[in-house]
Amino acid sequence: MQLQISPSMRSITISSSNDLMKIKVAPRHISYRTLFHTILILAFLLPFVFIVTALVTLEGVNKCSSIDCLGRRLGPRFLSRIDDSEQRLVRDFYKILNEVSTQDIPDGLKLPASFRQLVSDMKNNHYDAKTFSLVLRAMIEKFERDIRESKFAELMNKHFAASSIPKGIHCLSLRLTDEYTSNAHARRQLPSPELLPLLSDNAYHHFVLATDNILAASVVVSSAVQSSSKPEKIVFHVITDKKTYAGMHSWFALNSVAPAIVEVKSVHQFDWLTRENVPVLEAVESHHGIRNYYHGNHIAGANLSETTPRRFASKLQSRSPKYISLLNHLRIYLPELFPNLEKVVFLDDDIVIQRDLSPLWDIDLHGKVNGAVETCRGEDEWVMSKRFRTYFNFSHPLISQHLDPEECAWAYGMNIFDLRTWRKTNIRETYHSWLKANLKSNLTMWKLGTLPPALIAFKGHVQAIDSSWHMLGLGYQSNTNLENVKKAAVIHYNGQSKPWLEIGFEHLRPFWTKYVNYSNDFIKSCHILE
Repeated sequence: MQLQISPSMRSITISSSNDLMKIKVAPRHISYRTLFHTILILAFLLPFVFIVTALVTLEGVNKCSSIDCLGRRLGPRFLSRIDDSEQRLVRDFYKILNEVSTQDIPDGLKLPASFRQLVSDMKNNHYDAKTFSLVLRAMIEKFERDIRESKFAELMNKHFAASSIPKGIHCLSLRLTDEYTSNAHARRQLPSPELLPLLSDNAYHHFVLATDNILAASVVVSSAVQSSSKPEKIVFHVITDKKTYAGMHSWFALNSVAPAIVEVKSVHQFDWLTRENVPVLEAVESHHGIRNYYHGNHIAGANLSETTPRRFASKLQSRSPKYISLLNHLRIYLPELFPNLEKVVFLDDDIVIQRDLSPLWDIDLHGKVNGAVETCRGEDEWVMSKRFRTYFNFSHPLISQHLDPEECAWAYGMNIFDLRTWRKTNIRETYHSWLKANLKSNLTMWKLGTLPPALIAFKGHVQAIDSSWHMLGLGYQSNTNLENVKKAAVIHYNGQSKPWLEIGFEHLRPFWTKYVNYSNDFIKSCHILE
């Protein structure tokens, strides 16, 4: 006997040696392919339904005993809605939080030191929602106070670090001063006698630098000479104080920057700088209240609970002792200190020159005295957002009467001064009169150093120059745009984080250290920035 099934499953044939029988099967309505797909879908769907049903059953407060109950439980979840019980729970929790936020925290409340300990205390002590909220609020407020105190302590430590003299730089000054007394070559005349006439030759490019930091001065001069297309046209006038003069002179006598010319002079070597000519600055340096403000306790009298760390940092910076140094005010006397010069570029000691600055002498100042970069516009909102309101107290009647809070400020650090035009103005007298007024008001008109009186004195005498000449803020913040740093003609480490300090920003320091002569014996022996 043989059994044959047709491929379409529509007939079955049974045959033997004598008989043949054929059986027809009724046509099927569901294909095996459809059946296979159905079974495959169920294989994936059923485990999912089982898991969801189990979760709903486990999480539910009321047990579901019907499909209708299960639908009510699953429906909102599939539709991303919250059922009434969950909404009520959230509302109750918000209500408890609002109540706790207005309550006084009990004295002596023992607070967990960590989140893990909080969870452990909840389990062990069976906290209700209100107790949990109260403890959580007390913990958060304590952590906020701790963080705030730590931030203020950090700012104070940074202020002291910025105001101190690094051991290596102090060593360099002492070693060079000793060299001045023992080495005749270190005492040689700067510049040599045959070059003295060039110190007042207006065909040369004259730079003025006032500083008591020998290392910083060496970087400014070296970077200017190395970046110049005409170094033989450069004349540097380095002005320092009496205690640093010997060391500063030794450095430039022993480390020539030829073909550029360097003159080193001390403040006491300028005949014009007498007490009669600078009475206000004499008062600034000797006034007990002023000295106490800049050298005294910076925490005393400060209500830290009513200020922000950012404001506190600004106040600390304004109390840097450098702001009562005569060296910091010297720029206002340039026409008198250099009576034969017509145009000079004044540089701060925390800058680096990366491009030839000789085109500065070709800039048309349009009859103005001071060519400077404005600081009220630019990509960097923190550094380039300075207007008069940043520096002055406009609640003072004299300030509000004479100044506009929205007027754009400008930067010290790299300025081109037309001394011929300057001599025709009363800038110095205006500077002195406002310094006197601020002293008389017990420093209530402004706090920040030498720039505010200069903003007033040079009002109407400033010509804005392109911002690419002078990039600021490298001592303020670490997120400075490195591409902009590379393109700038002069980069300025204004702020506390000077590149020669340990608190300087590491990724910005190389732009400065590339001009430090680490092969110099004095640099090596003092282990500077090792």
